[in-house]
Amino acid sequence: LIRAYISDNTHPALAPLVPQIRDTLREYEIASGGRIAAEVVDPITDPELEAEANQVYGIQPVPFQVSGRYEASVINAYFDILVRYGDQDVVLNFQELIQVEASPSGNVDVRLRNLEYDLTSAIKKVVFGFQSVDAILAALEQPVRLTFLVTPATLPESLADLPSIVEDVAGAIAGRSGGKFVFQTVNPDDPTAPVNRQFLQETYGLQPIPVSFFSADTFYAYLLLEGQDSTQLIYPPAQVTEVEVRSAIESALKRSGSGFLKTVGLWTPTGAALNDPLLGDVMQPLVNYELLRQQLEQDYTVRPIDLSTGQVPADVDVILLIAPQGLTERDLYAIDQFLMRGGSVVVAGGRYGIAFDQFQQGLGIYPISQGVGDWLAHQGVTLGDALVLDPQNAPFPVTVARNVGGLQVQEIQAVDYPFFVDVRPDAMSDDSPIVANLAALTLDWVSPVSATTPTEEGATREIAVLAQSSPGSWLTTDTNVQPDFQTYPALGFPVGDQQGPQPLAVVVQGRFGSYFVDRPNPFADAAEPPEAGAAPAPAAPLGFITESPDTARLVVIGSGSFVEDDILNLSARLTQDRFLNNLQFMQNAVDWAAEDLDLLAIRSRGAATRVLAPLTEAQERGWEIGNYVVALLALAAVYVGWRLRERREEPLTLLPLAEEAGE
Repeated sequence: LIRAYISDNTHPALAPLVPQIRDTLREYEIASGGRIAAEVVDPITDPELEAEANQVYGIQPVPFQVSGRYEASVINAYFDILVRYGDQDVVLNFQELIQVEASPSGNVDVRLRNLEYDLTSAIKKVVFGFQSVDAILAALEQPVRLTFLVTPATLPESLADLPSIVEDVAGAIAGRSGGKFVFQTVNPDDPTAPVNRQFLQETYGLQPIPVSFFSADTFYAYLLLEGQDSTQLIYPPAQVTEVEVRSAIESALKRSGSGFLKTVGLWTPTGAALNDPLLGDVMQPLVNYELLRQQLEQDYTVRPIDLSTGQVPADVDVILLIAPQGLTERDLYAIDQFLMRGGSVVVAGGRYGIAFDQFQQGLGIYPISQGVGDWLAHQGVTLGDALVLDPQNAPFPVTVARNVGGLQVQEIQAVDYPFFVDVRPDAMSDDSPIVANLAALTLDWVSPVSATTPTEEGATREIAVLAQSSPGSWLTTDTNVQPDFQTYPALGFPVGDQQGPQPLAVVVQGRFGSYFVDRPNPFADAAEPPEAGAAPAPAAPLGFITESPDTARLVVIGSGSFVEDDILNLSARLTQDRFLNNLQFMQNAVDWAAEDLDLLAIRSRGAATRVLAPLTEAQERGWEIGNYVVALLALAAVYVGWRLRERREEPLTLLPLAEEAGE
């Protein structure tokens, strides 16, 4: 059911949108072949319908101020859409449907944000977001097969109970699946088994797991879930319990179901104040990412993750790292092993973070320590130490000093800001769906990112540069981000000697090697007794994977501030809804990492600003003069045409006066 609660007596700016909503709902109803019932109702005219909307769905009227010629009044009107499937529902309220912009003329432009995407996303949520495992299995066209690859003779003592627990959990699921779930146990060391260790390594890239971190003894304890179009690997859980094993198997089954609501594990910095030895806490990092969270929650379950345990929860499909910093070896181990197990990691962060400088009363940058730079370098992705400046940039309000009678006056001006790199479609990848139909992208205080193909024999990776700067861009390591227009009147910053396009975001898919193959065990102190009063160290996760399968995916963006709330809000003051392009880019990246491309094309057709190509000052003058010339030529053409027509006119023939008198 799709029901639009819209009052007949509504704000005049919303009235033209009602036919669009009505027509769109009718299109959904026709396209569904009878599976969607759509209607537009006015709850004010039906007390029972209004009570249901208020009490069951939490839909309330919105007060609007309406001004007439002789009076001003406030009306309470409904402008909401309910999407319901069974006992699940999603409500799209007024703020989620409408986008308001101020036009240059001073009027207000009110339009629907992206109704097709909002409706389709809501339908996907109610239909797939809360399905049970039994419903997932019942919807499968072909059965799925779960194979438990285990070597009982070499299992460590901590996993001794794993075979019996897997047998019980998988057997129970198979018993109620109606033949849609098939389970079997295979010992690769058994000579009669259909597969052996060599076959598993060559076909699936499954390496044997060391019994301990540097032990030569190895074992197999993998769960292989094979469906019609996909294969998933399930690794031993951190705790060998029935609950953990069931959660791991059910999460994999849900991921195999088409359109199921997936989980994004979000990591963001804490935002502790930066200390200065002389001035104390003078810089407060900007670490608000609520707008990004809200954007992702339209299609995913988003939750913060704790990496200190060295393991990512089994139901997380994608790790999203925003401005990673202050990471320990255990945090990196969790990220590393998640990628080694075929997971997807999205990293948005460069070498510098953004903070508010209380001393200077403006924005400043600080170098990020203990990030993921070394880990990325091991994976063949280089995160540059410099910052990219580009003459093709987005405007930004900055504090500019103006000399007034010998006094320095600080004022806010909207100026070209080279640190805000403006990327247009001609500088984006032609093949990647992440940037398909994306109108523009602004990467703030971004570091260059590059990826290389591994040199190991048999190692293959697919690498693509998502976005790059313009040919006139350059690099700098100067941490002064305040422009000086007195010294550098053109851009506020000195232009570097070496100019050229810089890669700003890359994607890599293929096999990766573990960062910890030749490094010390980050859980070496887990076995030591803690000191008196100290908390015990986290236990080491079971199993150590040295190489990932071909399905592992890595997205690296050289900026973490381009989706920060304060920066987006400041940008929105000058460019209206252009900042939505940044949020769409991040959601597209998560979609690609999660292999969930259902809504990607629809989202890119939304109401995000499609900006024109930037013009130089000479080009602006040329177009202005051209407009005047065309107007003058048009006036001259009208005058010449009028004169020629006047000359072609023949005078009227007058009758003689005598003949007139005779008549």
